[in-house]
Amino acid sequence: MTKPSDLVQGTLDLLILKIISLQPMHGWAIAQRIRQLSSDVLRANQSALYPALHRLEHQGWIHAEWGNSENNRRAKYYSLTREGRKYFEREQQSWLRLAAAIGVVLKAV
Repeated sequence: MTKPSDLVQGTLDLLILKIISLQPMHGWAIAQRIRQLSSDVLRANQSALYPALHRLEHQGWIHAEWGNSENNRRAKYYSLTREGRKYFEREQQSWLRLAAAIGVVLKAV
């Protein structure tokens, strides 16, 4: 089995948006959810995750609010804005088309 993959910036943005489209989460929980859903194949390391969260917040696609985590620690919870949801839906469709096209090429005889 190969080593877990680090995420490319554009991919990480899309995965963050997907995860928080379901419910608001703090950074560590987002990283754990990505790892869990990908069966440990994808890892969002902190050096990429937090700059991505700040970038998405600066672009107006996510909103951050302070709250308490499940272990009673102060944490920033991120949620999608209306503009973020629209952006996510467009980007998701684009990535799905791209992945399907790459799959076709890789399966070609």
